[in-house]
Formats: sequence, structure tokens, C-alpha cells
Amino acid sequence: MGEGRNLPSELGAIRIADEVVSIIAGLAATEVEGVASMSGGIAGGIAEALGRKNLSKGVKVEVGEEETSVDLFLIVLYGSRIPDVAWGVQENVKQAIENMTGLKVVKINVHVQGVSFPQEKKEEESK
Repeated sequence: MGEGRNLPSELGAIRIADEVVSIIAGLAATEVEGVASMSGGIAGGIAEALGRKNLSKGVKVEVGEEETSVDLFLIVLYGSRIPDVAWGVQENVKQAIENMTGLKVVKINVHVQGVSFPQEKKEEESK
């Protein structure tokens, strides 16, 4: 990851680390309906699902002086319309990053790495 972003201030420098942008993006992505989890990528053909503790994983950011681009690796819920989920993720992530950091988001690439199937209820299994 890069150095982060320095913001000019009369009182001194304000520094936003790349990982902060990654965490904001990961949180915003998981808020969208249809997103099951972030994905650590494909390793040996198996997508590694990551919980909330690892929200900067499954996110790759490139932060410049005033702009940023983001790559998100997700697992979607079975039955969700993937284009709608992806558009929702792009909008939510863009808003969150721009509102919290002041950076202009120039690109958000959404990579769907897998599908999460709902677990059958225990009641159904016992029948």
C-alpha cells in the first residue's frame, strides 16, 4: 500500500492512511443488501470468506493526493441480483469514502468471487 494522503491544514498535517480508506470501503460494502461477506481472493480455487475483523482484506485501494480507486472482492448471497448488488456497493462505497475522507473516488471495481448459500433451518432438517 502507498503512503496515504496528507491534507493541508493551518494547524498542521492531517494524514489518512490507505488502510483507513480500505476499512471504510469494506464496511460500506458489507452494509449493502445481498453482500454476504468480503473475500480474501481465490486461493487454490476456494474463496476465503472474511469476517468483520478483517474488513480491510478483500479491499485494494490506490490513494493519490486527491483521488482514490478501489477494488472490492465480495461474496454475494444466493438469489441476489448481482448487477444490483454491485451498483449498490459502488454507490455506498463512493459516498462513504468521499464523505469521510474528502478524496474523490474515480473508480470502484467490484469482483464477485463467490456465492453464499443460505443454511437450511434446523427445523426443516428435523422434519
